[in-house]
Amino acid sequence: MSGRDPGVDAFLGRQKTWRGEIEKLRSILLDAGLDETLKWGKPCYSVDGKNVAIVQPFKEHCSLMFFKGALLKDTHGLLRTQGENTQAALRLEFRSEADIKKTVLRSYVKQAIAVEKAGLKVDFPAKRELELPEELTFAMKKNKKLAKAFSSLTPGRQRGYVLYFTSAKQSATRAARIEKSVPKILAGLGMNEG
Repeated sequence: MSGRDPGVDAFLGRQKTWRGEIEKLRSILLDAGLDETLKWGKPCYSVDGKNVAIVQPFKEHCSLMFFKGALLKDTHGLLRTQGENTQAALRLEFRSEADIKKTVLRSYVKQAIAVEKAGLKVDFPAKRELELPEELTFAMKKNKKLAKAFSSLTPGRQRGYVLYFTSAKQSATRAARIEKSVPKILAGLGMNEG
């Protein structure tokens, strides 16, 4: 879809914060020739059917996340990571409309479009061995069915559970999360399934 997407108009109509920043980003992205659509509930911009960037309103800032940000030259030192478990995406963060410098933003957008048009792919490092929390190792030693079911899950589902379990600071909380997740694991389901 080319031009302004009515879904994004509706999204902007519901925004209580960052509306001015999002409208400014939108204008620059559309001027760059990107296609606009609403994906994952947010304004997303693409070229030739490939995602280039998505607008992400957060509490502390509004950001423009580049799907292949790791391939961009950070000529202005502004790209930020999405988090420790993100490898390809990087984002620009804005706390006011004044933070959005058209010339600077256009240079990043131009690079992102060139990366996508060239068909470049992010070279992901070798997969790290998944480190299981002690509480999960203990639960699997006690319950062989759980151990077998967990090892039968796809790597992505295993990783999702491990991230969820290890995000708890206290051992008791990790153990409670594991206990609550056992039925899903035994059913072969991921964290957000079923």
